[in-house]
Amino acid sequence: MTFPIKALTAAVLLAGLPAAAHAMPYSQLIIFGDSLSDSGQFPDIGSPLLAGNPTGGTRFTNRTGPTYRHNGSEYYAEVSTQRLAGLLGLQALPSTPVLPQVLTGNPDGTNYAVGGYETAAILASVKDPGGSVVNAGGPFVRTRNGYLVDVPRVDPNALFYVNGGGNDVRNGVVVDQASAAVSASNLVAAVAALQAAGARAIIVSDLPDVGMTPESAMLGAGTVATRSANSALFNQALNAQLSALGGNLVRLNVRGLLAEVQGDLAAYGFDPSVVQTAVCFDGAPIAGVNCNADPTWGIASLSADPSKLLFNDGIHPSGATQQITADYIYSILSAPWEVSLLPEMAMASLNGHQQQLRSEWQADRGAWQAVGQWRSFVGASGQRQQFERGEAVASGDSDGLGVNLGSSYRLSEQWRLGLALGLQQQTLEVGAADSEYDLRSYLLSAFAQYQQDRLWADASLSLGHLDYSDLNRQFALGVTERSEKGDSDGQLWALSGRLGYDLANADTGWRVSPFISADYAKVDVDGYRERGSSSTALNYDDQQRDSTRLGLGLQANYRLSPATQVFAEIAREREFEDDSRDLRMGLNSVAGNSFELQGHTPASGQTLAGVGISHALAEELQLRAAYQFRGTDDRQHGVNLSLSWDW
Repeated sequence: MTFPIKALTAAVLLAGLPAAAHAMPYSQLIIFGDSLSDSGQFPDIGSPLLAGNPTGGTRFTNRTGPTYRHNGSEYYAEVSTQRLAGLLGLQALPSTPVLPQVLTGNPDGTNYAVGGYETAAILASVKDPGGSVVNAGGPFVRTRNGYLVDVPRVDPNALFYVNGGGNDVRNGVVVDQASAAVSASNLVAAVAALQAAGARAIIVSDLPDVGMTPESAMLGAGTVATRSANSALFNQALNAQLSALGGNLVRLNVRGLLAEVQGDLAAYGFDPSVVQTAVCFDGAPIAGVNCNADPTWGIASLSADPSKLLFNDGIHPSGATQQITADYIYSILSAPWEVSLLPEMAMASLNGHQQQLRSEWQADRGAWQAVGQWRSFVGASGQRQQFERGEAVASGDSDGLGVNLGSSYRLSEQWRLGLALGLQQQTLEVGAADSEYDLRSYLLSAFAQYQQDRLWADASLSLGHLDYSDLNRQFALGVTERSEKGDSDGQLWALSGRLGYDLANADTGWRVSPFISADYAKVDVDGYRERGSSSTALNYDDQQRDSTRLGLGLQANYRLSPATQVFAEIAREREFEDDSRDLRMGLNSVAGNSFELQGHTPASGQTLAGVGISHALAEELQLRAAYQFRGTDDRQHGVNLSLSWDW
């Protein structure tokens, strides 16, 4: 009964994939490449886990453990593209498993990568009839059309991933600059074909240093030097041709990433006492070349542990290295889900400042100071903004503390003019690794108010300087976390107006006013570069956030006693600038490459509500407190306490 139980377990595992947990901006992940991305095209022959196993098949990495043996009792660990798919809530099942679906239970998926593919075969798997071939020349050969033959117009919301070149170097296809250009042109032609079919987001991996592998070390110093040089030639040709092609390409620096890992092995959980490029975990022969299994951590040792080693065999990464690569790619894709919230922090500061003013105005409704007199206030405020995880948005909370100072002058019976200054410190913690972004806002508002009998109107113009002094993006890289830091500045300006009519009679103690509102705001955040040129450091273009809103609401004041009144309001606003925002960005270490990825999408409508109390401590001195709410899925809560006086 072993097989049915394990098959059921596999089905349960599949049902628990993150795809059902949360929405993402990508509808599917479609993969083309070689063994580094192969999610199980070749069957795990003899394994009782084969049939009904959606996560099975041979993958070019270690088994999951605890024995790591090739006896069919354990799955192969997932490769980086599968791990990336899981982080995105998607799947990366093999596209052309050798054995038919009726025997394996594996449906055709969206991963066309096949172990052993050279770049010419990768190109065929993209666009040629019968171009996706598994196990050519061997038993159980299976052929399927290249992806674009069956899907001539691609899903514009799909994410594509392309890697290759390693087998061209290993097999002697790349031997000089000219041959490197030919091999690179195959990958570039594949990318161009996807673009022509409507692909809007394509990740293209560079080639890791094939010379720095245990297989190369066993073949000798000459092979190490030759393969390293040819790997560099391939990358140079690939970069040049992709730059000429253009388009929305996310070009990776995996070679640089792995060099950084090798420079600090212990930080990533690997054994620093091991010459990682000379030994591996499994020691299985690859193309007739054996690899020396590490005596301490290798598969035959009593302390077998592939997570201590970079390589599973002579050329393929261990599961731990695969996880680092997946986290690296995910850190790039998810960066705009955090950084695109910087304008939202500014909007929250503006909203908090405006709501403080509106609380003061509502508490004063019908009770302005005498003509020719000043009324001033000083207030402390606190707010929290909550971002719910959704499409292209990371979950997080923003907390802010501020002070507001203001004065108004009653110009006539009908008019009052004033100025207000708001200063606020705000911190946003967002994402799985608790990235932290700090903002100091300096806001100045000029306002005018009108009241004549039951009719009233408020209008304000706000200007602001934004100081993003500490932008700290944090993300996982395997067992460790990395932080990339930067800083930026920004500006905002806003217009706001309300027009209302008081329905209640003056002698009832009530003031009940329906109102209409109109608001416009523009936030600009300057582009910035994260410090340094590590493989994970990014740069971002300027961001602009416009907001155009119309609203309808109701205000109510009630005087509990001559000295005390309570007030409240509720409103609904319609946001007309509710399209998703793309953020242009790039890797500092990949010169000349930039790309756009989806970021925050503003809500199309928001509910506003507030309640407060005002108490006269003396004839010309009042203490006020209020709570405000704004939001739908993303929510902003604010409280303020103020003191106002006439002079």
